[in-house]
Amino acid sequence: MPRRHGSRLGRHSRKPSLTPDPYKNSAKPAARSACAGQRRQLAYEAARLMREQGALELDRARRKAVERLGISNRRCWPDNAEIQAALEDEYRLFQPETQQSITTALREQALAAMQAFAEFEPRLVGPSVSGTASLEQGVRLHLFADDTRPIVFRLIDKGIPWQASDRQHRYADGRRQLHPTFAFVAGEIPVELVVLPDRARRNPPLSAISERPERGLDVDAVERLLQHEPGYAPDDAP
Repeated sequence: MPRRHGSRLGRHSRKPSLTPDPYKNSAKPAARSACAGQRRQLAYEAARLMREQGALELDRARRKAVERLGISNRRCWPDNAEIQAALEDEYRLFQPETQQSITTALREQALAAMQAFAEFEPRLVGPSVSGTASLEQGVRLHLFADDTRPIVFRLIDKGIPWQASDRQHRYADGRRQLHPTFAFVAGEIPVELVVLPDRARRNPPLSAISERPERGLDVDAVERLLQHEPGYAPDDAP
């Protein structure tokens, strides 16, 4: 009887090799690394465009950067927070003194507007908080009131010409809601008053950058920021 060379069980129960395959999954880390580099490139190109062109919104700057660099893979596009961080670096590196002067002017105007509308518990929000706003972007405040008429009366009393519109905001629960907005120009600085309902004090709209509720800065916080800025002298200083 011929001798068999191993049993059927033996032929199918060989242990797999424990030696790692150096080529297995090697493309994935490389792809991730390449994408990370492209995200960084796009973030800094978008930030450069925003610094040079001033009034560009984040999404428009991102799309212009995509067109210039030819990176079509959306997975490699930076989010708003990455562009914001790159923009802060841009200003620190290329025009720190000029941007500091712009930021001081914006915050001074914000403080004046907040004092004028103090009864509506204003909060300073947007890029003037982080110090990356341009003069063209101006100042944005959140006011809290269930009725916009007192705000309109205050604008009339101050002799301020304004334009009314509605701005859509997104909330943490996924809701999107339109809120009345009043825009005017103080000197050369645009000011935007977004009127939120009283209940939004606890649950404000999401920031377009952090995707978290945008609580902003109250009057005291803005005053503290200004006190640490070079060259700032409050009007009532001796």
